[in-house]
Amino acid sequence: MQAIQITENGGPEVLKLQELPLSPPAPGEAQVRLTYAGLNFVDVYQRQGGRQAPRLPAVLGKEGAGVVTAVGEGVEGLTAGQRVAFGTAARGAYAEAVNLPAWQLAPVPDSVSDEQAAAVMLQGMTAHYLTHSTFALASGQLAVVHAAAGGVGGLLVQIAARLGVTVLATAGSPDKLALARELGAQLTAGYDQFASLAREHGGAHVVYDGVGKATFDAGLDALRVRGLMCLYGAASGAVPPIDPQLLNEKGGLFLTRPSLVYYAQTAEELRWRASDLFAWIAAGELKVRIDRVFPLAQVADAHRYIEGRNTLGKVLLSL
Repeated sequence: MQAIQITENGGPEVLKLQELPLSPPAPGEAQVRLTYAGLNFVDVYQRQGGRQAPRLPAVLGKEGAGVVTAVGEGVEGLTAGQRVAFGTAARGAYAEAVNLPAWQLAPVPDSVSDEQAAAVMLQGMTAHYLTHSTFALASGQLAVVHAAAGGVGGLLVQIAARLGVTVLATAGSPDKLALARELGAQLTAGYDQFASLAREHGGAHVVYDGVGKATFDAGLDALRVRGLMCLYGAASGAVPPIDPQLLNEKGGLFLTRPSLVYYAQTAEELRWRASDLFAWIAAGELKVRIDRVFPLAQVADAHRYIEGRNTLGKVLLSL
């Protein structure tokens, strides 16, 4: 099979198209012939040798969609020819096919395309656990969503709005703020203004922060008493260590640093999140924005594109 393999860490040029062998699925695994793979910033970090860097050589990619071609011993509930998607693979999606633990695969209904499924699994399940589990949103609350025109941010805005939450969206340009309003945000502000705007409305119940270092301190100031700082990413850099007493001084605040892997621990939990997303897409209640689709052989260009931080939606690889 053809796959993109890295044998060293570095820039996009280390992503090389190779012909690699593919073994049959092991017990508990299913083999998936991919149609699309999703790109995420964690792929960039792994390529560079940073966060979650795999042992080399490695095939990157945590997310994709395709068709089951074979199942290993002991696998139940999946059959050859079934359409599936995944978003929590350790790696391996930059390839024509991959063997994955069967429990990590979510069946894709006919009402959802392969492109939509590949685009929504990692970022969509992240938005789902943030809004339904880490902080279960309720009508009438105020939520700050950073990078609201980005992949996770845009989904967070839509999910929060459909729950009756007032969304205060932030972004780095007027065009991106306008897009956040189109997705359902009632309030918008730049990164230097959101905290004061939140306080004008009584303070946020929760701040969903995937930006990190550049927004964290102001995010604490945006919260109301006993509000929750939900730090789920670090696009601008890691947040320095803080004194827990600061949380007390700013109103008895809560702080959490969650990751999808801890909110998709079982097949039941993973498929609950995926089935909700697919149902909302089918009903027209969740828009999945696909920005660009690159052929597998152009993966280096795709990495350069997402590193430019000008995307207005999901970037996919076609296989």
